[in-house]
Amino acid sequence: MAKGALLNPIKMGRYELPNRVFMAPMTRSRADNSENVATPLIAEYYSQRASAGLLITEGSQVSKQGVGYINTPGIHSQAQVEGWKQVIES
Repeated sequence: MAKGALLNPIKMGRYELPNRVFMAPMTRSRADNSENVATPLIAEYYSQRASAGLLITEGSQVSKQGVGYINTPGIHSQAQVEGWKQVIES
């Protein structure tokens, strides 16, 4: 890899990424509400890292039975879908 290549654009499939900085999935347990909805704090967390080439968000439970641990945002209710929309828009 050439010197400075980390900050060079890269094409991955159909995606043109601005650099080769990828952020692995991790959670911060910030969906601290009874519905496990993504919060403005989660949106802020990801928007602060938006200059990375690729962000892989935290794992999200797809059902109430799939909750692995406390305060993780889900994606199995309409309220949760709406919560993730604020993350995407930020």
